[in-house]
Amino acid sequence: MEYHNPVLLKECIEGLKINPEGTYVDVTFGGGGHSREILKHLTTGKLYAFDQDDDAVKNKIEDERFVLIKQNFRYLKNFLKMYNALPIDGLLADLGVSSHQFDEATRGFSTRFEAKLDMRMDQNAKQTAADVLNTYNEEDLKRIFKLYGEVDNAGYLASIIFHNRKDKYINTVNDLKVMITKCVKKGKENQYYAQVFQALRIEVNKELDVLQEMLLQSLDVLKPGGRLVVISYHSLEDRLVKNIMRSGKFEGEVDKDFFGNKLTPFELITRKPILPSETENKENNRARSAKLRIAEKK
Repeated sequence: MEYHNPVLLKECIEGLKINPEGTYVDVTFGGGGHSREILKHLTTGKLYAFDQDDDAVKNKIEDERFVLIKQNFRYLKNFLKMYNALPIDGLLADLGVSSHQFDEATRGFSTRFEAKLDMRMDQNAKQTAADVLNTYNEEDLKRIFKLYGEVDNAGYLASIIFHNRKDKYINTVNDLKVMITKCVKKGKENQYYAQVFQALRIEVNKELDVLQEMLLQSLDVLKPGGRLVVISYHSLEDRLVKNIMRSGKFEGEVDKDFFGNKLTPFELITRKPILPSETENKENNRARSAKLRIAEKK
């Protein structure tokens, strides 16, 4: 099964500062590229990986030091507790959609292929992108396009979909593209469709809710000195990662002690995100929007 090269691989491994006897978690297993590299640095250590995608599970690594958990990473703490794996020395998250999911036409993630509007990362989940488009009220459609896709004319887009779907059920990628043609600025088609699809995908998979749950749990599961290493691909994800690393919260003022010292759970290893090199961007299309942040639990 074709999975592209893991993004920022060397930088992630360095960021984890791997203890050969430690316990590590890769919450986004995918093609297993990052996991395989982590295993190379372990002796008696253990690696637990999470992925809810049936395709990803087929990439399971046969190694006694490796455990693949077919679950959403929002259940991180529960399953690590079940495996008696707490606390851990490092956690890696490579967020977003895998290149395989984009390239597999039938999954409906890509604007490039005609396919049913699915977009479920967990193929056993009930709600698809088509369900969102055909059942959400106009206000909710506007909210997800504005919030998750940062679409300029989100209200107009929501109105077009809401009023036109009465005459035609939106089932496929082309159904949607044809219906919203008049919303798109000439020459900006690809960017616009990408924003719309991003919004739908985030809603279908509740990606930002799930990410917040996982990041909060990382505070509990990492041991002091343990590393949190996260690659994000758009500003909504990156903001959540940056805020939790800087303050232990997603918004608001940093807590301070009686003397005015900041009470933060993490020490920042990266003040600014690490970006892929020009070479990596050329060789790996998926790397282009990647931002890597690293923090160490105090």
